[in-house]
Amino acid sequence: MKIDSDFNDIDALGDDHIGSSSDTPLRDDAFKLTNSEKVDIIKDDVRHIMETLGLDLSDDSLSGTPNRVAKMFVNEIFGGLDPNKKPSASTFENKYKYGEMLVEKNITVYSTCEHHLLPIVGRAHVAYISNGTVVGLSKMNRIVDYFAKRPQVQERLTIQIVKELQNVLNTKDVACVIDAKHLCVNSRGIRDVESSTVTSEFGGKFKNKETRREFLDYIKLDTNF
Repeated sequence: MKIDSDFNDIDALGDDHIGSSSDTPLRDDAFKLTNSEKVDIIKDDVRHIMETLGLDLSDDSLSGTPNRVAKMFVNEIFGGLDPNKKPSASTFENKYKYGEMLVEKNITVYSTCEHHLLPIVGRAHVAYISNGTVVGLSKMNRIVDYFAKRPQVQERLTIQIVKELQNVLNTKDVACVIDAKHLCVNSRGIRDVESSTVTSEFGGKFKNKETRREFLDYIKLDTNF
């Protein structure tokens, strides 16, 4: 049947890690509902899923799960879909005239694969070369976390981080490398627990081979203090 074929094609796309675009695919009415309204709707959906699986939600251990999952989806692991949570990244004049690259490495990444809604866990390494302005170090971590907190593919996440920092710093000279494990690969399907995925996005001067190599060498530095 064609329907069965379509479903098989959709499954294959997910396993092949196909993405759609560098922008998170959102409906036009994505922000019509309040977060509280979203929690109420998702709570009922989670309850239906659990009941369909045959779970007894009258059990003390399970009775609160639908509400907990709904709040977690809206307020935590998918909180990056809320534009009100986007970090304000104030910039400052580079008064000390620091002209070399600045690297923020080993930023913890917790995201969720949009194909199976399973965790992505890893590290991001971000760098930029000042074009006259600098940004607070913690803001780089917050930008990574904001874009990670949504259904993602790692390629898109890497691009979104670079684009946001380019916009904030008004420079193309931004780079990002992410190395992460995907539980959709590690815990299901092929179940390869050792593999990880590395993605990169290099803008401006980082497209130059020597500059890119310098950035990658910084990432390798031992930071066990």
